[in-house]
Amino acid sequence: MPSTSTRAGTRRTRRPRTATLRVALATGAVLAVTVGCSAQVVTDPAGAADDKPGGGTGTGVRIEPAEPSSSSPSAEPAAASKPPATPSAKPSKSASEKPAPPKPETVLASGAEGDQVRELQARLRQIAHFNRAPTGYYGSVTATAVSSFQAKRGLPRTGTTDTVTWQKLLGMTKKPTAAELRPPAAVKPAPKPDPRCMTGRVLCISKNSRSLSWMIDGKVLSTMDVRFGSQYTPTREGTFKVGWKSRDHVSTLYDTPMPYAMFFSGGQAVHYSADFAARGYSGASHGCVNVRDKKKIAALFDEVRTGDKVVVYK
Repeated sequence: MPSTSTRAGTRRTRRPRTATLRVALATGAVLAVTVGCSAQVVTDPAGAADDKPGGGTGTGVRIEPAEPSSSSPSAEPAAASKPPATPSAKPSKSASEKPAPPKPETVLASGAEGDQVRELQARLRQIAHFNRAPTGYYGSVTATAVSSFQAKRGLPRTGTTDTVTWQKLLGMTKKPTAAELRPPAAVKPAPKPDPRCMTGRVLCISKNSRSLSWMIDGKVLSTMDVRFGSQYTPTREGTFKVGWKSRDHVSTLYDTPMPYAMFFSGGQAVHYSADFAARGYSGASHGCVNVRDKKKIAALFDEVRTGDKVVVYK
């Protein structure tokens, strides 16, 4: 029963606290209880006895625990307050790490032939790095001259003409004249032919004068400089015949080109030599008769027939 009290003639009736909560729950009211700094929902603890819907009829009160206060050292920040995750930035390269400069492109290299090689040689000759007439062939002599020029100018000594070397050379020289590109050859007196050369169609080759004369019936039609084999691989002397011809021949023994080859004694032939054009008489053949003028040997190749006479003498 509710208790009563009388003060100054007034009667009050106190309703029990449990009864008040029951009334609130019975009418569907929801109470908010302040815990810490946040308001939490109070629910009917009847579900604690039976989780199934429409379960128990308990009359107790269960208060859900409040989230820890943000002021607590152990409190985790709310999910909404976490900053969005951002991808980690890649470390930037140090300002001192500069990319390597691109490698210069090659303009001319050993084995090249043509007018640009001739111009290179003529320009190098203007500044005393190439001490012979331009040949138009990029051989070991040209590579050595280029390397010498590069060393003088503080460039890498590669012997190959790259864009940096070429531009440096252009800036130091003038455009070669026609006479500088193709200097007139010194006129040498024609040697007295061997008597065996005076009849028929003959390749008349003199070791003493280092010359080849193309003759028909004792008349000299053309003459050109030639080079012979070394003391270990000498060019054979005597009278022979052109056995066969090969315009684009490559040696199977030495794997080297022998253009405009005219074979006269086994593997020995008259042919164009790029090495002779580049190095002159500082080198030697393996027994063949080398010609360094490509135009002259090309014209001669078209004139000579299989069976024509070849005379090699001192």
